[in-house]
Amino acid sequence: MDIYSNRIDISNPGQPVVKPERFIDGYKSRNEHLADLMRRMGICEEKGCGIDRVVQTVEAYQLPAPSFVSDGMRTQVTIFGPKKVEDMDRADRVRACYQHCCLKYVMSERMTNQSLRLRFGLAVAKTAIVSQAISATVYEQLVKLDEKVGASRRFARYVPFWAQ
Repeated sequence: MDIYSNRIDISNPGQPVVKPERFIDGYKSRNEHLADLMRRMGICEEKGCGIDRVVQTVEAYQLPAPSFVSDGMRTQVTIFGPKKVEDMDRADRVRACYQHCCLKYVMSERMTNQSLRLRFGLAVAKTAIVSQAISATVYEQLVKLDEKVGASRRFARYVPFWAQ
């Protein structure tokens, strides 16, 4: 772990069992028998909720979304320090939008313009920033319109690209 003035970098050797873009919803243990035993003994948490807790906490403090990167040799997680939404670049906003959408989905909710605006801590007058972030995330094919709601932009809800 490396601590800097504006971020914390955490590295883990090896390739993850779950793709980084599925860390929020995915769970798979390298050794399921050992993991099950450790859960029953109360040594470890329930299946795969650690990343969810990190993302929830980051959202509660309105921090930039964490970065999860794997290069095959190691997996690196970067947790960023405070930064205003206006100072975030496109990649920061897309990552935050995607993670917010995933978190909402695993909680049996859906991302909306309003939920993302609240995640960013923005006033109603700043909805253009939210709309641009959602449009960029849709363009990157990380989120999609929830087909159950229809095409109305006013009542639009979004789900992660992998949602059924």
